[in-house]
Amino acid sequence: MTAPPEGLPLAADFPDASREQWQRLVEGVLRKSASGVLDEQVTGARAEDALSTALQDGLRARPLYTAEDAPAGDGRGVDPGYPGLPPFVRGGRAQGSSVDGWDVRQRHADPDPVRANEAVLADLEHGVTSLWLTLGRAGLPVADLPQALRGVYLDLASVVLDPGAEFPAAAEELFALYAERGVAAGDARGGLGADPLGLLARTGSGEELLPEAAALALRCDRDWPGVRALTVDATIYHEAGASPAEELGCALATAVAYLRRLTASGLSADAAAAQLEFRYAATADQFLTIAKLRAARRLWARVARVSGVSDANAAQRQHAVSSAVMMTARDPWVNMLRTTLACMAAGVGGADAVTVLPFDAELGLPDAFARRIARNTQSVLLEESHLARVIDPAGGSWYVEELTDELAHAAWSWFQEIERAGGQLAALQSGLVRDRIAGTWAQREADLAHRREPITGVSEFPNLGERLPVREPAPAALGGGLPQVRSSAVYEALRARSDAQLAATGERPRVYLATLGPAAAHTGRSSFAANLFAAGGLEPVSGSGAAGFAGSGATVACLCSSDALYAEQAHDAAAELRAAGATRVLLAGRPGAWAGVDGYVFMGCDAVEVLTSALDESGVAR
Repeated sequence: MTAPPEGLPLAADFPDASREQWQRLVEGVLRKSASGVLDEQVTGARAEDALSTALQDGLRARPLYTAEDAPAGDGRGVDPGYPGLPPFVRGGRAQGSSVDGWDVRQRHADPDPVRANEAVLADLEHGVTSLWLTLGRAGLPVADLPQALRGVYLDLASVVLDPGAEFPAAAEELFALYAERGVAAGDARGGLGADPLGLLARTGSGEELLPEAAALALRCDRDWPGVRALTVDATIYHEAGASPAEELGCALATAVAYLRRLTASGLSADAAAAQLEFRYAATADQFLTIAKLRAARRLWARVARVSGVSDANAAQRQHAVSSAVMMTARDPWVNMLRTTLACMAAGVGGADAVTVLPFDAELGLPDAFARRIARNTQSVLLEESHLARVIDPAGGSWYVEELTDELAHAAWSWFQEIERAGGQLAALQSGLVRDRIAGTWAQREADLAHRREPITGVSEFPNLGERLPVREPAPAALGGGLPQVRSSAVYEALRARSDAQLAATGERPRVYLATLGPAAAHTGRSSFAANLFAAGGLEPVSGSGAAGFAGSGATVACLCSSDALYAEQAHDAAAELRAAGATRVLLAGRPGAWAGVDGYVFMGCDAVEVLTSALDESGVAR
């Protein structure tokens, strides 16, 4: 193929298309669509709006972004600047992760120090660069920390602690280990995990430890300059059901509270900022995760600037953890896909350290295979996909830049509300944070119940015959404060009811799918209904009309066919099913003038309500 002459514009013969032209084309397509999205005369802008997607925090993802959407061009946005320079949107370091990649951080919570040590050494030998150790009631006993770290070169591997209320004792253990093994003050790296306000949010108490956290920060600044005393753990709010903006706002309010406490205790603004590490959740929504991490750095840069922190210490140190909310106990293998997306988004978003939770984390203590998959997820993205070779790869995407800007504004608004309430401590004690997050989670629960947010392997495409891996029980997580939610929990509770009946009787509860007419008329809806009922642990049994109901073992029936056949046969078929013993008759399709049925199953229906009532009707114990 001959190269074009130098200087010849390849698009010279193609006139530029305007946004208005694109909108008119969209309008035409939507008018012809079977869904009838547009059934009246509308402008091109309204046609574009019809394709937009609602996100949390009042944000919307539009179908098209162009240079005119760049946030810096509307007078409201902030220029993302350059990597390593304020506002740090493009990264906290000038070189990004391109030199040695991000920090691959593996979490360990095994209470047995021998097993924990074996797992720690195996991880460090196979690609992990730092350790995240859960200590205290939720993990390894603090006194066993030396045994768990036996053989670990503490001047090479960073150790980050998550000790809950026991952070003063845990810090002493780690400092003693540094001294015992001759680790120089300048070679120690990691974090002590002091987070009194996070502890208050998680357990309902912890604010009394604020003076001890401040004292620990002073000690680190004086004796261990590479160790950060405090962690601003925003995953606590995410795991309570917070939206991305609420997670960012709570993190920012917590960090500001710590900054005030540390400077009042004698640290300079620069030294206080250097004592903080921020922890965020990374989800399978890669664009929101990327935007969240970029927005977090921008927000903290603003706080740092007005607090007198120099540019050298104003970059936020970020630890991203794959979301525990999205992890499922059912069909756990799908978690590998979820965590891969989350890890990719965390890396692209510029996280300094990334933790991928093992796919079996909801089943108990992860085994060696699951930990291997977790660390190899990062290794593949770093070493084979070369994800860290490009600095801020999402930068310049008009969608990502606009989403970053919108998310930053939404988070700043929530942060200001917390500050007006007296700061994070007061907002936690008054219930402001709890109530706000509860409202957000209630809205998301409705989306999950109606399967507007599908969960593969749980609410969609469940496998009733799956055999789950067996794991040793993990220590109970700390509780007593904000709730800890998971997106799949309500469906898994329904499945647990079905499992209990299977164990007790040898059979699952069943639902009879009464098909009407030829396969072409009923296959689509019968397949849809079978998938929906299986999500609640109900085994679907199909038959033609009411003929097979008596031998199905079901008490609930669901008619499946086309609207045309429903008009002709639904009433009589429902009566026949009742005569055969059906106590509840449903119909697969949107509500209509179908006499004799008790309810409907359709795309967008309240699946949780349908499944709960079907299990109740089948006599399955709660």
